Amino acid sequence: MSSVVLYTITIFATAFLMEFVAYFSHKYLMHGWLWSWHEDHHNPKMKEGFFEKNDLFFLVFAIPSMACYFLGSFVPSLRILFFVGIGISIYGLIYFLIHDVYIHQRFKWFRQLDSKYSRAILRAHGDHHSVTIKEGATSFGLLIVANKYFKKRSAWKKEKSLNK
Repeated sequence: MSSVVLYTITIFATAFLMEFVAYFSHKYLMHGWLWSWHEDHHNPKMKEGFFEKNDLFFLVFAIPSMACYFLGSFVPSLRILFFVGIGISIYGLIYFLIHDVYIHQRFKWFRQLDSKYSRAILRAHGDHHSVTIKEGATSFGLLIVANKYFKKRSAWKKEKSLNK
């Protein structure tokens, strides 16, 4: 396999796997022992100014990417890590654009995407934010959305009440 193909696969595989890293980090760290950083994201009234404590996670997730760039650039036997760093960065950019720009409108770059998928992302995230405490939240991922969110909100809320 040529190195170009290997590096390309590495970038895309890393970006894809980052959705699972984000899911587990969100569920077990942000809604776990790092809730004190994440809480203001669920309770906007706690926020002072433009930034949230939750924005510290941007730095936390940037550290492995930077480490991969550094090691991959300066240690020849670890060159593949440079491309892992690119994959992490690509996922971070996608996350930023969808979560901060599209969903939360922290930047007014684009308002409303109109597709079944974009509406499902909004519904899933809205369901996640309907819980303002550490416990009881659902839908911790961003890009992989449960099938129920592709239905109208009234349909899955009705389903939820029937299952209780």
